This record gives sequence, structure tokens and C-alpha cells, in this order.
Amino acid sequence: MEKEIPDRLMTLGHPQRLAIFRLLMRRYPDRLPAGEIAEVLTLKASTLSTYLAALMRAGVVTQERAGTSLLYAVDMGQVRDTFDYLLRDCCRGRPEICAPSPFLAQQGNAPMSRRKFNVLFVCTGNSARSIFAETLLREMAGDRFNAYSAGTNPNSALNPIAVALLRQKGHDVTPLRAKTMSEVSGEGAPALDFVFTVCDQAANEDCPAWEGQPISGHWGMPDPAGATGSEAEKMLAFQQSYGALKHRIEAFAALPVATLDRISLQSAIDEIGRTSLTLTTLEDHA
Repeated sequence: MEKEIPDRLMTLGHPQRLAIFRLLMRRYPDRLPAGEIAEVLTLKASTLSTYLAALMRAGVVTQERAGTSLLYAVDMGQVRDTFDYLLRDCCRGRPEICAPSPFLAQQGNAPMSRRKFNVLFVCTGNSARSIFAETLLREMAGDRFNAYSAGTNPNSALNPIAVALLRQKGHDVTPLRAKTMSEVSGEGAPALDFVFTVCDQAANEDCPAWEGQPISGHWGMPDPAGATGSEAEKMLAFQQSYGALKHRIEAFAALPVATLDRISLQSAIDEIGRTSLTLTTLEDHA
């Protein structure tokens, strides 16, 4: 460990290697293909390969083959060991002086308090998937959660097919509109307890550092607006996104949030994000 830690810190000291590590940390526990990493960070394939190899030699990134693709993820066990070593050695085991924020130093693994929780769903355009999620949580569990949505690069208007689908299913679309991230971050914004990204592009964005360290999750799914074909085929794509989000939000709303500690909640949310996107039912298409 004495030799490994300096090597890891030196490897992560390079700006572009650190950018790869940060992206993989944001997407953990997902594994990302090299092509997606290169696209997000605008790196040449050969350059990315060199940087990934260095991160794997340092022990902070792992590689896995899936068919013809190579997938990469953070080795969270090694990352934790590194943080533990720094805390014990540099801070002499004193979290009150080395914790990254007063929130973590005070809260630790304590259960969430019993109150109404603020939940934000983030997408790129804030025109379909994130408004599905906002609407579903508000109507399923509005007594326990305040639901919000926003876009990292919001469209000027909601997707008309998404709005038509929500109306068809009896949802109130009156409060819905495309919103920027500035409306849900910074001074005067609600203190967020949970932040979920529901499309891959938003998950790859370097979002604001939220006050209070909200629990986060990635529930990405394909963009239904990209569907081609007949009007019926396009509507089916939106139905599938709606159905997948409905299953995930039902699972989230069923969690005993007020009695679970943060680690257990994060684990449960990560597991919900790994559920199959094919879990739509006939009821979802009614």
C-alpha cells in the first residue's frame, strides 16, 4: 500500500486521466464502453487507451469484455482502500478534520429524518423522460416527496408525444414545463435529498455540487424522441420509457426511506437502476 498510494495519486494527477476517473465515478456502478468515454471527453481512441491502461495499472479502474466491447468501471474496493489509507495515515483517523464536508462528518451512516423529501430528475432536454418521472412520483407519493425535474440543456417546449401520453393516462400536465438547472440549484432552490439522472447524456454531465450531498442514482434509458417509423411505433417508444420509469418509481416509493441509513438507501437505488428496461406490462400500455 505504501508504494501503491503515491502511484495512484500520481496517475490521477493528470487532468485527462482524472476526468476519466471522475466520469466513471459519476456513472458507478455502471460500466461504460470506451467509445462513450471518448465521445464524452472528446478524446482520440489511441489517447483514451493509453490513459485507461495507466488507470488500470494504478488499480483504480477495471476492464471487462462484453461481446466485442470493452467496458470500464471504477474499482470501488481499491478506491475505498485509498481513501481509508489517506484518512488513517494523513489525518490520523480524525474524520472531524478530514471529512469532505460537515454534512458527512455529522451524518455518517445515520438514517434519513422523517419529513417530506425533495427529489430531482435530470435529463438533457427535460422534455420527456424527466417529466414522466416527475409526474409519476408526484402522483404516486406526493404526500412523502416533492418532485422536480430539470434539463442540462433543456428544450424550449415539452415533447408533444410525451404530453399526449401523460394526458392519455389521466395525469395532470398543468405544472409541467422545460426548466434549466439554475432553477433547482443555487440560492433559493429546494434542498435536494435525491437526484436521479434518467438519460445517459445527463449522467455524463458534470452537474452542480449539490448542497447537502443528496443521494444520487442513474436510471438511464434510450431517448424515445429518437424513435423512427410510424406514429404508432413512435408512441410505443414513449410507452416503453413511461413503463420502465413507472416500475422504477414504484420501487423507489416503496422504500422505507425514513428508516434506512444512507448506505442502504444508495445500495437500493443502485439496484433499482439496474432493473431491466423491458419490465413494461400490458397495464403500462393501456
